[in-house]
Amino acid sequence: MTKTKWRDAAAGLIVPLVLILLWQAVCLLGWINPLKLPSPFAVAQRWVQYLLPVDPYTGSGSWLSWAFSGELVGDAIGSMVRVAMGFAVGAGLALPLGLLMGASQRVYGKMYILVQVLRPIPPSAYTPLAMLWFGLGNPPAVFMISIAAFFPVLINTIVGVRQVDSIYLRAARNLGVSHATMFVRVMLPAAMPYILAGVRIAIGASFMIVIVSELIAVPDGLGFRINEAREYFWTDKVMAGMFTIGMIGLALDLIMNKLNNHLLRWHRGLES
Repeated sequence: MTKTKWRDAAAGLIVPLVLILLWQAVCLLGWINPLKLPSPFAVAQRWVQYLLPVDPYTGSGSWLSWAFSGELVGDAIGSMVRVAMGFAVGAGLALPLGLLMGASQRVYGKMYILVQVLRPIPPSAYTPLAMLWFGLGNPPAVFMISIAAFFPVLINTIVGVRQVDSIYLRAARNLGVSHATMFVRVMLPAAMPYILAGVRIAIGASFMIVIVSELIAVPDGLGFRINEAREYFWTDKVMAGMFTIGMIGLALDLIMNKLNNHLLRWHRGLES
């Protein structure tokens, strides 16, 4: 990383660090019940305990095997797998449909009302139907996550294709390209910034709904563990799980940002 990037990263940490210090100060002064809002130190301590496996016979953690058997690691992997499966289904269905609706006015006209009726329904509202249709476990969770990922990719793809500059289309027609070549070589690349923005939003939406979906009789996952901690009033563990979700989301967003910069390096705003 260059000095500028390191400087920007350090500047981005200022506000979180200030908030954490204020939070710790408020807790040390005893202004808030620790059961309702534990201190950052207590949350960090619980997060480490959540991360390291505990030997059921000795009650001690093994520093050598945490990467393979820690409770937090298993929960994070379980949630990530569900997000990946649901996202693959939702985005895999939304992308071709969005391309068709964006490229064809006839398909757009036939699908518009259905899409606009279903789009405002929150994925969590499908919980009873998901349980009725798919039973318990991973299938209803994947179904709800796929709905959360479907509409951001669909809408952004439609908008991206329909916003392609007419100059590109006229130039391609003047060169005598076929409809298939027009779609693949002109419309799809021009719409790619919108599509990738939709993918980025869909990943965030998938992580938000995975917590709700994991309340449906799923035996592991960050959402399951947060709900378990809530039942026992382990507020510090609840916040440790929330912190884990936030860090995973940040990591995925940084990866998506790097991927966007790589795929769109031809784009005017990313030439430098």
